[in-house]
Amino acid sequence: MDITELYAAHRLALVRLAVLLVDDFASAEDVVQDAFAALARRPEAVRDPSKALAYLRISVVNTARSALRRRRTARAYSPPHDVAAPSPEDSAVLAEEHREVIEALHRLAPRQREVLVLRYWSDLSEAEIAKTLDVSRGTVKSTASRALVALEKGMRPTGPRSEGTEQR
Repeated sequence: MDITELYAAHRLALVRLAVLLVDDFASAEDVVQDAFAALARRPEAVRDPSKALAYLRISVVNTARSALRRRRTARAYSPPHDVAAPSPEDSAVLAEEHREVIEALHRLAPRQREVLVLRYWSDLSEAEIAKTLDVSRGTVKSTASRALVALEKGMRPTGPRSEGTEQR
């Protein structure tokens, strides 16, 4: 499979992955373009063509991390500003319940978010996630477990408790 076929077959899934990691569509598209550009510049980097998609996933995760680091650095040197409300187009893209999950996902630590996105969005195995993030399978398991607990806490309604329920 050449890079053009890879792009046609996997670009959208990789952009979706990147959106969940960097939280805006334009940056996500840039991240994916950078991953494909890196592969085009160094086609010998992937000796086995069947591993090209794994290479691209790793590249997307690493480029997303770099984008977030640059963003964090830029924010540290500029005065804080009000976050603009989402555009009508952004609001229309996801149903309300999906937006709530995405918002809770973005409140997680970056590694937790990466593990959950790779596991449940990209449907990767623990071994594939471990390879992509360069961590052990045990780290993937424990991070996923903690992330799901944190996500559940972040999704709980904040209204008054129902009668007859106890909170421990």
